[in-house]
Amino acid sequence: MNVVIAEDEDFPSWLHLAEEVEGLFGPMVSDESFKEALRRVISDKQSFCIRVKNGKAGSKLIGGIIISYEKNEIMWFSVASQYRNQGAGQKLIDHAMDHLDKTRPITVSTFDKTVIEGIPARKLYLRNGFADMESRGVNPAGIPIVSMSRKPI
Repeated sequence: MNVVIAEDEDFPSWLHLAEEVEGLFGPMVSDESFKEALRRVISDKQSFCIRVKNGKAGSKLIGGIIISYEKNEIMWFSVASQYRNQGAGQKLIDHAMDHLDKTRPITVSTFDKTVIEGIPARKLYLRNGFADMESRGVNPAGIPIVSMSRKPI
């Protein structure tokens, strides 16, 4: 399982991954602003993915992560349901952390502790040194979210 920089050919596979998690994140695939932002982060080399069987660009994705160098933030993260609990999430988090500035706080918005479906993501962030900072209200799917931060090292 290799983490690679997403390429333009991966765009349809990213949309397929996004479609799988829309119930938790809110509408994305039909949202033109999401698609435009996704194209931009792919072009800007801020998106990383793991392809099934380490396939070529355009292959089905096991998971993906998008970061912001400017904000020092994990912006979007998901692993396809059939590939969860196999280490892909940790590989993606490790890769993101290697590309973000560890001397500054690293932030992420994720599910509130009351969201059962979000427990695996929360546990992953907690294991990697993140802690809850503040409530962020609800996401576009109406699910409570929080801001988490990892202290500089």
